[in-house]
Amino acid sequence: MKLYMHAAACSLSPHIICRELGLDIELVQVDRQTHRTSDGEDYLSINGNGYVPALMLDDGKVLTEGPAIVQFLAEGSALLPELGDLSRSEVQSYLNFITAELHKPMVLLFNPAYSGVHGEIRALISKRLAWLNGRLAGAYLTGEAFTVADAYLFVCLNWSPWTDIDLKQWPDLHGFMARVAARPKVREALQAEDLEAFDADGVYFAPQAYLASAGRTGEPVRP
Repeated sequence: MKLYMHAAACSLSPHIICRELGLDIELVQVDRQTHRTSDGEDYLSINGNGYVPALMLDDGKVLTEGPAIVQFLAEGSALLPELGDLSRSEVQSYLNFITAELHKPMVLLFNPAYSGVHGEIRALISKRLAWLNGRLAGAYLTGEAFTVADAYLFVCLNWSPWTDIDLKQWPDLHGFMARVAARPKVREALQAEDLEAFDADGVYFAPQAYLASAGRTGEPVRP
């Protein structure tokens, strides 16, 4: 299988799931400007929307949209509860919440075209994070078991420093980030994407080029 990705983007979520499940996956990087892939393909012919992730199966079929991809990958594993189990619907509910209420608005904070409303967007995100902070049922979103929803939340919250959101005001979410970042397979995915931690806690990760361009200081810690 091929996973089309950008380092530290939302494609990191299915990448983490592949690592957690021990799946054989080929990472194919996509250039954001040219839409050319690292193996020389036109990405728009694979996903006409142009964004990542996309998963190409061994038979050539392509699946897009991160929440759908992670559920497909995790079917039958402990990372996605069984059909008919209420906890499965809870995981799917969190996937929907993350994609609509966190992922999309956080992406807008990276876009200067929306700079005039960044304050309002950040206020909305803060409201959602405050709600989520009070919803953690244990170590992870639905209890003590790590699921596909936790991988997705980790990736979105990892963008917090770059969107001027201080996650430490929500201690449970900050603790969640530390727990997920410490998972061996998560660290494998971070290292495979050549991401580095810039803070002493080793909670947030980004490409070294991004760290430099953003003027971040300190000694990065390799995953």
